[in-house]
Amino acid sequence: MSTSVQSGGGRNTGGGKPPYDPLQHGARRKIPMACTFCRHRKLKCDGMRPQCKNCKTRGYPCFYVPV
Repeated sequence: MSTSVQSGGGRNTGGGKPPYDPLQHGARRKIPMACTFCRHRKLKCDGMRPQCKNCKTRGYPCFYVPV
């Protein structure tokens, strides 16, 4: 019986493809800081200044506090 052993661990190190860039594939940008209202309500904050969309549509003051 003869078995062949492959070396390399199955990883592709040849590199025909460029590295994956999530921004080119429509992935969301991560907002560095959510406003206090969105953080409290666990909503997706768009991070717009001076007022995010959630606060603007509800008529709430929008504050950003560093964490």
